Amino acid sequence: MTSPRILGLTALAMIAFASNSLLCRLALRQTTIDPTTFTSVRILSGALALWLVRRIGLERGGLAGNWLSALALFVYAAAFSFAYLDLSAATGALMLFGAVQATMISWGLRKGERLDPIQFIGLIAAIAGLVFLLSPGITAPPGRGSLLMLAAGVAWGIYSLRGNSETDPIGGTSGNFLRASIFALLLTLVMSSRARFDSLGLAYALLSGALTSGLGYVIWYCALPALKATSAATVQLSVPVLTAAGGILLLGEPITLRYCFASLAVLGGIALVVLERQRAE
Repeated sequence: MTSPRILGLTALAMIAFASNSLLCRLALRQTTIDPTTFTSVRILSGALALWLVRRIGLERGGLAGNWLSALALFVYAAAFSFAYLDLSAATGALMLFGAVQATMISWGLRKGERLDPIQFIGLIAAIAGLVFLLSPGITAPPGRGSLLMLAAGVAWGIYSLRGNSETDPIGGTSGNFLRASIFALLLTLVMSSRARFDSLGLAYALLSGALTSGLGYVIWYCALPALKATSAATVQLSVPVLTAAGGILLLGEPITLRYCFASLAVLGGIALVVLERQRAE
């Protein structure tokens, strides 16, 4: 039975992950900050927060990680920010989550994993949900934002796959954030003529980087060892739901029937794949 402490840490981590979408959408919708500046501040503040965690003794050891993982982290963060110029918080979170899971499942298939009939139905349902969400229509999300968020999801899926073998996940995350900061600074230099921000936009970016990204990952990695792999995967199904609730309450975003049907297909399909895998094991 999972302890109350682990349940609490897991809930905090899921709230943190959902908050990333809400903070980014809030910043780009209600302040003057541009996506490049938001991305750079988010990554730099995340790197600083993780460095401080290690500095004060919560984690020991040197920095780990690598440049390829850092590049995937940067691509995720940059595409994520630019996508939220066009997408609602809920739609963006659903696309991101769907693309992440599709990337990881596809990699498993490439490595020789096989899906049983129930898992295959779940995968087809999830893909159909994303296709339905993106299909032309009055309530279809903008194409540019959709492509960017799908790219962000693929990048995050790659980052997650590369991190599966990391023996020091917090050290690896710290090193990857630090390396990704260099890519972020280069992007800032290239886009300097378009840079704009205000104090509230910077505050949202700092919160997203230091609190909901940096410390959010620390909380998640503290809970992860006590969770079964399937539990860790299924609990993340809550992130798009939490994001949708936050979008309604904080941003006044409407939830369309298209989004509801797509959510049922995507989240339900992924749940079938993950839970059936656990049953088979």
